[in-house]
Amino acid sequence: MNVSEFDFELPQELIALRPASPRDSARMLVVDATGAISHAQVRDLPQHLRRGDMLVVNDTRVFPARLRGRRAPRDGSTGDGPKVEVLLHKRLDAARFLAFARPARKLEKGDAIFLGGSLLGRVVARRDAGEIEISLGPRVPGPLASGRHAMAPPDQCRQDACAPSIDAAIAREGEMPLPPYIAGKRAADSQDVLDYQTIYAAQEGSVAAPTAGLHFTPDVFARLAAAGIARETITLHVGAGTFLPVTADDTAQHRMHAERAAISRDTASAINAARETGGRIVAVGTTTLRTLESAADENGRIAPFAGETALFITPGYRFKAADILLTNFHLPRSTLFMLVCAFCGTETMKRAYAEAIAARYRFYSYGDACLLFRPPA
Repeated sequence: MNVSEFDFELPQELIALRPASPRDSARMLVVDATGAISHAQVRDLPQHLRRGDMLVVNDTRVFPARLRGRRAPRDGSTGDGPKVEVLLHKRLDAARFLAFARPARKLEKGDAIFLGGSLLGRVVARRDAGEIEISLGPRVPGPLASGRHAMAPPDQCRQDACAPSIDAAIAREGEMPLPPYIAGKRAADSQDVLDYQTIYAAQEGSVAAPTAGLHFTPDVFARLAAAGIARETITLHVGAGTFLPVTADDTAQHRMHAERAAISRDTASAINAARETGGRIVAVGTTTLRTLESAADENGRIAPFAGETALFITPGYRFKAADILLTNFHLPRSTLFMLVCAFCGTETMKRAYAEAIAARYRFYSYGDACLLFRPPA
């Protein structure tokens, strides 16, 4: 399919720079199985579901993956090298990560990067599209080309025992990795540490929040439980690929970045039991939906899952696991907008987005939500 089919015009002032407060006061555009559109708030979610339905959420936790620093001079001088920004997106072992660097053109294999006062990186390899492999370690006294500090030996830092000190350094030096359309307009601050995290985040590993989950409050969960709607948890660690634009003209040429996901045996059994008794599966967010679909067989039965998924969902995909999707509003020409078009139909979603724009809904990570009911096959 041509990527241009998923384009639309969005006024820049509708891009939310802060979330709704309280969280569940965010607006919610509802698209039912017939394509009819109505308007609500996230706190109204229990009224749109029924007893026996099951909510499935992603409990990944965002870590401060954006690191800023300077490349050590290559000539052995003691001055400051060029500024470099590193966005960690996949851990390879205790010390090595895949990351996106900016500007990547200023880095070469073997370069050292000072990341704050307590962390040092070395470029292990350069990859395509600004991606690098980087080895991290705590800065320790000792010589480096610049005459400042050395890094603990890489063979030591690859041992699991070194991971806690690296993690602590990342926590000290890193920033919450706000999406480019927010970070380009304001800096991350202490409020984002709370705002850009779901209230049920538990498993650290994401560089982006599963944003549909940001709308939930304890009160919404309590009312869902009182209405007989169960809740289960899966994990998908969102990678930086979620920020990358689709540069190909045809969707068949786009490559998704793989992300780590997991569904426990108990969770799979609970989801299957809910379906067998007539309950509908409500995926909170596209990350949850992609994880469920990756673990489902042709009959929609969920198996335990632990591995990577690079599932790319476009119109024509046959959904097997999810009946309802709660999600935010997505970027034009993005894989996520393609996914919701696959879920409800391209014309339906274009009409829904046009309605949301006309009604001044707030878009993207800190924006409002939409509740989508999958039409009959």
